[in-house]
Order: sequence, then C-alpha cells, then structure tokens
Amino acid sequence: MKNLETLTYDELLAEFKNILKINKLKFTSQREAILSTLYENSQHFTSENLYMLVKQKHPELSIGIATVYRTLTLLEENGLVSSISLGIQGKKFEMANKPHHDHLICKSCGKIIEFENEKIEELQQQIAKENSFVLTDHLMQLYGICAECQKSKANNTI
Repeated sequence: MKNLETLTYDELLAEFKNILKINKLKFTSQREAILSTLYENSQHFTSENLYMLVKQKHPELSIGIATVYRTLTLLEENGLVSSISLGIQGKKFEMANKPHHDHLICKSCGKIIEFENEKIEELQQQIAKENSFVLTDHLMQLYGICAECQKSKANNTI
C-alpha cells in the first residue's frame, strides 16, 4: 500500500475494496458512504456521531449502526483508520491519512486538539537512541481540561 497521506480518494477506495475482498465481504454503498464521510471530514468521530452524519448525508441509504461499527473495526484493523480510546466515553476515530500528530484530550467534554511539535519528536528519537531502541511509531495522548471547560467551571463557581 502507498503512503496513506498521498492516497487519493479513488486509491483509498480501491484499497478498501481489496480489504473487503480479502475478508470475503461485499462492497456496499453503505460501506462506501462510511469511508467517504470519514475521508471528507478531518474531525474525530465516535461510531454514533459517524452513523448520524452518514444518515444525514445519505438519507437514501438504509444503514444500521452495526454496519458502522463493523466497518470502523475493519478499517482500523487494516490501518486506514486510527482511534483514540476515551475510556468510559468510548473511542473516537479518524482517517489515518493525516501527517503524524499528537492529541490533547479534554477529560471533561472529550474535545480533541491535534498538535505537532518537532521538539517533542526529536526528544522521543533521542530517548529511543539512548536506550538502543528503534522507534517505529508512537501515539501521544495528553489528558487535561480544555479552556472552554475551565471557563465553564469557573463561571459555575461564582
């Protein structure tokens, strides 16, 4: 498979069809709607959010939440989608075709802020080298309270 960041939608769709074929699953308009909705939106989705958006964008399709769950699982298992676990709040999914980035996650509202920081990346490489470790990938998730929730909490205590 080519680098995900450089795949066109048509190439991504061909890869998806190949994954379905390998797994002996049918290519359906519902599955394509899920893929295209993910591809067209850069945000992070819960399965339920994605389901509602697909239904809104494609009212002509009969689609069930189970199809969304199964399709997201298949996409994630094959590296086309990545997820962030939010504990009791479940998972949020995004296309894996973005350049590498890390996440700030609000523990109050679940908001996710993506960021890139070259100094952090360099420091991780340095730590790996110091420990004779070949770094192949990583996922950084920093948890806290976003500005809006901090402000909301401050306003509620007045």
